[in-house]
Amino acid sequence: MNLAYDEVLERRNELLKRQVGEMLVKENQYGLKDQESHFLRRMIKELHQTEFELSGKSL
Repeated sequence: MNLAYDEVLERRNELLKRQVGEMLVKENQYGLKDQESHFLRRMIKELHQTEFELSGKSL
């Protein structure tokens, strides 16, 4: 794959990490509504997928 795609994956990974972190803080402090909880789970899945793609590229 090309460098631009790698950069997109890295940027996506950074954004997902930040968003997941913010949601986890909110969950710990105030709790999450059902929709927010679902959104958090989906973001975590996307984060894992992105990290898997990035780790596959470094092999």
